[in-house]
Amino acid sequence: MNIDSFKIATFNANGLRARIPIIKKWLLENPVDCLCIQETKVRDEDFPKEEFESLGLNVVFRGQKAYNGVAIISPHAIKNALFGFGDGNEEEEVRQIVCSINGITIINSYVPQGRALDHPAFQKKLKWFSDMIKLFDSLEEGTPFIWCGDMNVAPEPIDVYAPEKKKNHVCFHESVRDAFKNCISWGLFDCFRKLHPNEPDRYTFYDYRIPKAVERRLGWRIDHILAPKGLKDSLVECEIDIRPRLMKRPSDHTFLFARFDLKRPSHG
Repeated sequence: MNIDSFKIATFNANGLRARIPIIKKWLLENPVDCLCIQETKVRDEDFPKEEFESLGLNVVFRGQKAYNGVAIISPHAIKNALFGFGDGNEEEEVRQIVCSINGITIINSYVPQGRALDHPAFQKKLKWFSDMIKLFDSLEEGTPFIWCGDMNVAPEPIDVYAPEKKKNHVCFHESVRDAFKNCISWGLFDCFRKLHPNEPDRYTFYDYRIPKAVERRLGWRIDHILAPKGLKDSLVECEIDIRPRLMKRPSDHTFLFARFDLKRPSHG
């Protein structure tokens, strides 16, 4: 790497075209090296790439009508874009992008929600995390990378309101939390919790169906930024920006961002 710093953000748009004003406003106020977007819900031929290119930004994307879809936006060249896990699975390809920006491998994931514990989609969700470990193993040793996106997992009780009532929820069930923690144990760390280890009521998702969910602090922290431990000493900032969730026509998610000072020496 020949860069001094790297700032990355993740945002589940829940319909990209409806959130264009929010995304553009946020990017103008918060310049980042990389914005990872999930749930774009737009076919490739209808993707509004001109909205970003007019700001001098590059974009790669893969989507489908009404469901799923992922995109990566950057002021830098986006290289070696790969969709899904590289095995030609169309469902995975509209849920994940792997690419390189300024020498850093970026993995942008929209992990399946799972529907119900006894639904086949939940088994696909668990398999996703085991496939992620295979992806990490496939990277060249020492490759700096960042994994971010909507993981659809609240890792700990502190990461969801009323956790005692969520034990059988597909985003908090013990099995999916264990699968996610198994991914992290590969050698990653949770950027937000590194800097905010004990802060409650810090959420990235607030259900539309709950009246005044943000004001009542009824949310979930299911969007994450993770990195290998070699970048741990470089992390200088990681925050949830709640303001976009309070704007007109918001997504049910909001922005999470992290900044790495790559000049800082690593202590292993």
